[in-house]
Amino acid sequence: MSAFNEERVLTVHHWTDRLFSFTTTRDPSLRFSNGHFTMIGLRVNDKPLLRAYSIVSANYEEHLEFLSIKVEDGPLTSRLQHIKVGDSIVVGRKPTGTLLIDYLLPAKRLYMFSSGTGLAPFLSVIRDPDTYEKFEEVILVHGVREVAELAYHDYLTQTLPAHELLGEMVSKQLKYYPTVTREAYKNTGRITTLIENGKLFSDLGVPTLDREQDRIMICGSPGMLRDLKTMLEARGFNEGNTSKPGDFVIERAFAEQ
Repeated sequence: MSAFNEERVLTVHHWTDRLFSFTTTRDPSLRFSNGHFTMIGLRVNDKPLLRAYSIVSANYEEHLEFLSIKVEDGPLTSRLQHIKVGDSIVVGRKPTGTLLIDYLLPAKRLYMFSSGTGLAPFLSVIRDPDTYEKFEEVILVHGVREVAELAYHDYLTQTLPAHELLGEMVSKQLKYYPTVTREAYKNTGRITTLIENGKLFSDLGVPTLDREQDRIMICGSPGMLRDLKTMLEARGFNEGNTSKPGDFVIERAFAEQ
């Protein structure tokens, strides 16, 4: 059996000149947990050119969705950004990753810290009913450079709270905190700065980070991963992984492409 499925592009949405998302068909045999990534790509000279991409769509949806940056000279994204409805995409059959609620110890509150396209896996996690069963409060923080890069903003603030099945849980338990670093906006500053100066917590009306109460998922730029890991470990948080649950988890396989 091949390690990949050939899927067909269903929709393409260009958020900015540097950011786009797309949906594809989903082979019924593909199984994944919310928060997983898989290898996707295109066939170039009859060989698959692949990169790791977190899955935006929830594991119960019939389609797959992905969020991507555009890199002019990127081996894959220079080509991927030009896909159209009906085009073929290669999708790996073995999703994996560490951003699963199963890899976190029980607690009251779940934070998801993301920058740029690091938002992708959390869009699937916040559409998982189990997330709201396991945590009383679910906080999604998304840091970008420009306001236009706040992908899915309207979905998170308007569509999801009105969802037929998830809407009530989302409205009561999910808090979405977008922040911008290079433009004027209601929230500004790097995520690490907002944690250090306490503004994130005062804006949200929650206590500062506490290992007894809080669990954390992190996905984004290598610099953000490094800084947040250092910050959390200094506060006594222990990193979890696929074999041992912990206080926080990081997705290291996800990289800018």
